[in-house]
Amino acid sequence: MSENTLFQKIIAREIPAAILYEDESCIAFTDINPQAPLHALVVPIKPIPKIIDATAADEPLLGHLMAVAAQIAREAGYGDGFRLVINNGADAGQTVFHVHIHVLAGRLLQWPPG
Repeated sequence: MSENTLFQKIIAREIPAAILYEDESCIAFTDINPQAPLHALVVPIKPIPKIIDATAADEPLLGHLMAVAAQIAREAGYGDGFRLVINNGADAGQTVFHVHIHVLAGRLLQWPPG
């Protein structure tokens, strides 16, 4: 059996995090290496390694993650301008292999991204 990811350890409260939101499906917390004034991560409780690994049965969960991400941006005062990012695989910059949405706001976000 593989070792738990960093996010599973946060969910289990084995590692502390600044939690912004939590329900039975997901948890959201601030990123420890923020790239913007608001940089939160929205993580499903269910461990899905990469977005490509999600199934049709995960669609309601993925939609919920998006809604929670928007709620976090809105509540932080950035409802009119924020970015959501999901990396899939190491080549895309994914470093924790547990699906998560980055919520970025509070500075000008350039396009195209890095």
